Amino acid sequence: MEFTSEQRLDGHVLEREFTLGEIPGILWTPAAAAPSAPVPLILISPPPIGLPRTRTRLAGRARHYATEYGFASATLELPGNGDRPRWDDLEQARADLRRAMRAGEPVGDEIIDALILPLVEKAVPEWRAALDALLALPGIDGPVGYEGGVISLGIRLAAVEPRIAAAGLFAGSFVPAAMYEEARRVTVPLQVLLQWDDEGNDRQASLDLFDAFGSTEKTLHANMGRHTGVPQFEVDAGARFFARHLRR
Repeated sequence: MEFTSEQRLDGHVLEREFTLGEIPGILWTPAAAAPSAPVPLILISPPPIGLPRTRTRLAGRARHYATEYGFASATLELPGNGDRPRWDDLEQARADLRRAMRAGEPVGDEIIDALILPLVEKAVPEWRAALDALLALPGIDGPVGYEGGVISLGIRLAAVEPRIAAAGLFAGSFVPAAMYEEARRVTVPLQVLLQWDDEGNDRQASLDLFDAFGSTEKTLHANMGRHTGVPQFEVDAGARFFARHLRR
């Protein structure tokens, strides 16, 4: 991990851009973070539209977590997104998805699998490597939470990464059928956010996925509204969820 820039936000939060190999990422740490007083970490996964388009939104959540709860946060660009090299198979899957949606056709399993499964296979090792590097930094020592992004990525990470102690997942992305079985292996505390009128989401599929999770503590927050209409109060609800499970 190599840090490439840094700035202070509001005088209290240190924002540092980094690269992990050639993968760009951002780390936010509260002023109180120190080797003698390490802080928990939240991994905030971006949606698959590139960090440049979502940076302001992610930074807002990270600043809230840092100033109000004393958490560090980090994000990593997804494969084939933002400034990372184009990924021909992913671009083809996206084109097939757009074509089906424009035609008003059902989005079939073949398209969903091609869109999501290779992304998960490639991204999960990258996020685990980022976690190795982040937890080696002075002032950060876990526990670790995961939030957001492509829900299938969160499912895989929560199932295979023992350092993740809690996860806040956003329903609203397509989920391959194989991920429902993986969801049964997830046992960490969960908080799942669902927009009831999400135009791109199969509501029943999201409810079925929630039912499949193996966690004994799982909470569903369902709000009226479309995909981008998540109420602002859900940011603090997510922070309180992580505070319950990440504070020592």
